[in-house]
Order: sequence, then C-alpha cells, then structure tokens
Amino acid sequence: MDAENAHQFSLQALKWLGYLPNLQPILHNPVTVMGLSFQNPIGLAAGADKNGEAIDGFAKLGFGFIEVGTVTPVAQDGNPRPRQFRLLEAQGIINRNGFNNLGVDVLIENVKKSHYQGVLGINIGKNATTPIERSWDDYQICLRKVYQHASYITVNISSPNTKNLRSLQYGEALDDLLKSLKAEQRQLADRQGVYKPLVLKIAPDLSADEIASVADSLIRHQIDGVIAGNTTLSREGVIGLPHAEQQGGLSGKPLNTLSTHVIQQLAQELKGKIPIIGSGGIHSVQSGQAKIDAGASLLQLYSAMVYQGPRLIRSLAQNIQV
Repeated sequence: MDAENAHQFSLQALKWLGYLPNLQPILHNPVTVMGLSFQNPIGLAAGADKNGEAIDGFAKLGFGFIEVGTVTPVAQDGNPRPRQFRLLEAQGIINRNGFNNLGVDVLIENVKKSHYQGVLGINIGKNATTPIERSWDDYQICLRKVYQHASYITVNISSPNTKNLRSLQYGEALDDLLKSLKAEQRQLADRQGVYKPLVLKIAPDLSADEIASVADSLIRHQIDGVIAGNTTLSREGVIGLPHAEQQGGLSGKPLNTLSTHVIQQLAQELKGKIPIIGSGGIHSVQSGQAKIDAGASLLQLYSAMVYQGPRLIRSLAQNIQV
C-alpha cells in the first residue's frame, strides 16, 4: 500500500478506537517537566495526527502525552504526491509532506471534541505561501488561536519541506522570532490567567557551533523547552536503499545516532536550564534510554510505530528510567 494511504487508513482506525472503552490500564511512570505532570515520559511526535482527528485513539495506546500538528493558519495541500516513502530494510521513512493540514480552526474543533485529559501539545507552523520575512504573522495567528486549547505549544522552524523555513534557526532571525513569541506568550498568559510553555523544535542537521548559538538564544529568551529534533536531510546509513534518493526529511531508525548526538551537545550547552524532548529514531528501550542518558527529559516517537506497532509504547513507558 502507498505509504500515505496506509497512514490515513491507520489514522481512521485509531479514530474509531477512540470511541471504544479503555482496552488497557493507563501506563504510569510519572514525570514533571516544564511544570506539567506527564503520566509517563513517552509522547506521540507531531506529524502522526496533523489535524487532531484521532487524539482519543492515540491516548488509548498508552502515550504519556500527545502532540498534534503541524498546523498552519489556513488549510494547505502540501507538496505533490507521492511524498512519503518507506525504507523497509532500514526501518526509515522519507517524507516531503510540506505541512499538509486542514488549518488551525479545524484542529481546534477536533481538540474540543476530544475527551483526552492528559498533556496535549499543539505544533504550529507557517503557510508555504507566506514569505519567510512575514513568518511571525503566521506563528502569531496560530499561537493566539491554540493557546487556550494546548498544554504546551511547539513552534516548528525545522521542517525541511517548507522553503527557507530552517533559516529561522539562525542568528538574528531566531532571536527576533523568540523575542516576539515570548512577548505574545506573556500577553496571552496575562489575559487568560494561565501560563502555557513554549517549545522550539530544531533540526538534527545543525553544527556544534549552531547548536551552541541556538542554546544561547533559548536561554536568553527564556523558552520553556526544546525538541531535538526533526527529520534529517542526511542519507547516512541508507545510501543505495530503495527510495533513499527521494527528496525530503528522513525519520525512523537511521536517525537515531544523529539525534542522540544532538541531544548530548544541546544538553552540554543548556546545562539543565531548559528541558529537552528527545525525538528521532527511537526504536527500542535501549535507544530511548540513550537519549535520556544524553540529557533528554521526555521522549517522542512516531516512525517506529509503523514498523513495530503500539507494543513499543508500552515497553518504553514501563522501562525507561528518567
């Protein structure tokens, strides 16, 4: 089956699962991060449920927290299909989706219909047609709309599939964005009487100097958390495999070593001042624990579910030591 069709089929199945009674007890391995109480440290990464259609179904799989999106101010189709490719031998996935979603208003309505009571992250991005110099307009629109419906908000500036988006990770562009986000967060917290953490999602392809610069900006602007990281443009470990030549970001098992290394570098720069959510290539308890040992406080996964199913979630939730 085409990879994207398979994903949509699975999403619909999970949507129906959400209507059923709980099939298993909640997996408890509690941890507190960013002032939020998580049932366990294993989360669903953004990209699996872009529009928040199957939140209740994913919750029944045992996740300690769920992140939906990436969502943009208005609906967009994303890049032409086919745009998802499975690298079966390596347990990897390449995608060039391009933030295909139904728009922030649809996501909010789906969140409001959900019965999920756990920690919910909402991941926000910019529309492809918005010039990069006007990116703040899109992030502000989304931040204002999702704020009251999220436990935390993730700002995605690291997808490789939206033109020039990754340029926001550097220097003055990053500082300007974080400064504006923080000011908007404070205003929303004052108006709504509740503080919601802001999290930045970065790429795994940053150099050591770039990681140090990002860490400095995160600390100076008092951002609440960082996700390390997104998909990679590297093809190390998959060269020569079917579909490895496809454009887009690589996720899954081949990303594991790189993402763990980025977490370790980031942790050295942050010195415990800002928590790290480790994401990228988790495929076993050992690979997940390595990210915790490298400095992550929480973990997220998505691609591994394609190859291993929900049993991995239970194994991680029960055995990861934070």
